Parts: sequence; C-alpha cells; structure tokens
Amino acid sequence: MLRTQLLKWLAVPLAVLFIADTVASYWTALRLANRAYDRALLEIAKEVSLHVRIGSYGETSLDVPESALGVLFRDPTDVIYHQVASPDGKLVSGTPLPHGEFDATVQEKLYDATIGDRDIRVAELRVGDDPMTQSGVIVRVAETTLRRRMLARDILMSILAPQVALIAMAGLIVWLGIVHGLRPLVKIRDAVTSRSPNDISEIHVAGVPGELRPLLEAMNCLLVRIGDLLSLQRRFIADAAHQLKTPVAALLAHAELAARAEQPGEIREQVRSLDRGLQRLSRLMSQLLALARNEPDAARTVSFLPLDINALALEVCSEWVAEAVKRNIDLGFEGDDEPIVIKGDAGRLRELLDNLVDNAVRYTTSGGRVTVRVERAPRPAIRVADDGPHIPPEERGRIFERFHRVLGTPGEGSGLGLAIAREIATLHGAEILLAPDTDGIGNVFSVIFPSARQTRTASGAKETATH
Repeated sequence: MLRTQLLKWLAVPLAVLFIADTVASYWTALRLANRAYDRALLEIAKEVSLHVRIGSYGETSLDVPESALGVLFRDPTDVIYHQVASPDGKLVSGTPLPHGEFDATVQEKLYDATIGDRDIRVAELRVGDDPMTQSGVIVRVAETTLRRRMLARDILMSILAPQVALIAMAGLIVWLGIVHGLRPLVKIRDAVTSRSPNDISEIHVAGVPGELRPLLEAMNCLLVRIGDLLSLQRRFIADAAHQLKTPVAALLAHAELAARAEQPGEIREQVRSLDRGLQRLSRLMSQLLALARNEPDAARTVSFLPLDINALALEVCSEWVAEAVKRNIDLGFEGDDEPIVIKGDAGRLRELLDNLVDNAVRYTTSGGRVTVRVERAPRPAIRVADDGPHIPPEERGRIFERFHRVLGTPGEGSGLGLAIAREIATLHGAEILLAPDTDGIGNVFSVIFPSARQTRTASGAKETATH
C-alpha cells in the first residue's frame, strides 16, 4: 500500500537519524563526564603532591600516613590507584602505573590507560625545581571509569527520553499527515468502485490537490476513450444487426422455397437466388468489417510509409477492367509520367479506390464511361469520374454517411462503400469531395491528399507533442 511505503520511506531516515543522534549524544555525555571527574582526579593528584618530600641529596618520600591515604583513595564505585616515583625512576609509593610520553613543557596531564583488563583514567603531575629535565618527582593518580560511564549513561538517558517522545510525536504527526494527504485518493477510489460497470461519465471529486489532478484528468480521458470505443462497438453491432436482418431473412425464404420445390428447375433457380444472396451477404460483412477496421480509434496503430499513388491507382483500375467490360463500360486511366509519392497505408488506400471504382462502375449505365485520374499539383489527388445518375446538391453532404442511399438509385448497394472511403481518407488526413462532372454528365469523386510540406509539418507537430 502507498501509505505503508510512505511510512517506511519516512521511518527509515528517522531511525537512522535517531541512531546517529544517540551515538553523538553518548560521546558528548562521556566527554562531559570525563571533564567533571578529571577535575576531581587532578585535585587528588595535587593533594598527593603536597605531601611529597625531596631531601637535600635527592631522596624522595611521601609524608602521608597510611590511614590518610585510605581515606583519600576510598571510593564506593571505582578503584583508585596512586604512584610516586623518585627522580631516578624508583617507585616511592603506590602501584606502578602506565605513563604517557614525556613532555618537559607539561607540568600536568590526563590520559587513558589500562591495568590488567580494566580501563583507567590517569592524572600525572611533575614535582621538582627544574621542569625542563627528567629529574622531577612524578605523581600519578588513576581511577577506573565505571562512574564516568554511569554518569554518561545517565546524561544520555536524560537527553534521549525527550527525544524519543519527540520522535514518537513526529511519527504520529507524519502518520496523520499521510492519512489526511491520501484522503483524496481514497475519495477517488470510492468514486470509482461505487460506479456501475455501465457508468463511464467523468469522475468529479471535490478538493483534489494539484498533484492528483493530472491523475484524475488522465482517468477521465481514459473513460472518454473507453466511451468512444463502446459507442463504436454499439454502433457497429446495431449497424450489423440492421443490415444483416434483411439478407438473412431473404436467404431463409429462398431456402424454404428450395425445400418446397419439386421440379429441378425450380430448385436450381432457388439455389441461384441463394448464391446471389450469399454473395451480397459476404460483401456486406466485408464492408462492415472494413468500416470497423478504419474507425479513427481502431486505426491508431497504422504505419504510414511512402508509396506511389500513381502506380497504386493504375493497379486498381487494371483489376476492374474485366468487370467494366462485362457491364459494357469504358474504364480509363489518366496518370502521371513520374511517381507521385505520399505517405500512407497501401492496403487501406487500395480499399478506398476499390470502393470508389466499384461505386462508379455499379451506377454507370451500360455504354457509359468511368475515368480515374491521378494529379500531382497543386496537391496530390485521385479523381474518379463516372456517367452515373446525377446527385442533387442537397444530397452531396449526406452521400458519405453510413447506409445512406439517394432515393431512386438503382442497384443493390448497402450504402457503406462511400462511408468506408471517407473513413480511410480521414485517416490519411485527406479530403474526399463530390462534385458534378465537367461534361455535365455524372459525378466526380475527389480524394485530395496533404502536400509533402503539410505532411512534414504535421509529423513534426506530432513528434513535438510526443516529446
């Protein structure tokens, strides 16, 4: 959970900080304890030095009764040692103690040492008339460090107690802050989980902080795209159901008539009707699938590659020659001597041209003409001119709608071919237009593609938006 992760990310630095502060506080407390006890230890050494006697011949003695020494060095916690050494280095009184490096300029010093397995603190004094030589009497007093550690521990505990309480309060405040800060996420979660599966409206949550607004906007954009996709699916299903109902009913009727027919001739006629119906149904299914495949949202992953529309149009025309001859239609092609290159999807553009030529051949009367022209300037374009029925101006805006057919139009078209052509043209950023032919007979369908400069500009803008 995000709350747990945030608490971990905050708790680990707090724990590291607490450990570092504890170590630093302990060393500070130990330094303070040493400073306090060092003064007392040095005072004891000075007191001992007052009772050192140096004779005229250099003999050294400690003029203190044993009972007084017992009182002076008595301590309930630590063990206290002392040492008095004569100028020639002989032990005058006490216990041999470790000594530090000799420094004639220092009359007194403090240092750490050990006796056996015990840590001790030593105070050293030099007593003599000439401190620049090594002939002075050395007085050392040492004690174990138990009291110092106990004092340092007491100081540390007195420091850490409020720090622990402060960190606990800080942790509580951090936890409450995280809970409060994540409350908008909880509201968004509740707003999403409380919805029905069919509710794809935008999510509105009051009091969302600025950092969460991009997330909420992204979710709303996703809902919009899902809504568009569902709308496309519903529309496709509705269109398919509407269009398939009639041919399926006709096929069932022909199948029933074929089953009732007794004469071979009647059976063959019904079978031929079934074959024609199946062909129309197959074409309708292909057109419905093509329409779904070329929806803007369904074609987001299309890759556009350079292709020659002059060669593509010639190839499509060649494939329709046999059908045009069968219908007694003069199918012509007028192209350019040089390739006309655009960026597009060859398969979809072939489908676009197939639908335009099919529409022209289907509705041109016998003996008429269909001409496919490819132009280079001012923009690359493909124009399909036919001698079909004149389309009134008021119908030209609706001719590219799905399932729309001009009243009185002969033939068995489904009204999907031009809709598919428009979807593919839109996918390529092209315009598809309808106008009357210049000879006054028939119509001209024009697909005008973006110029090379417009294509580069659009691609650059798309790359900039992506980055």
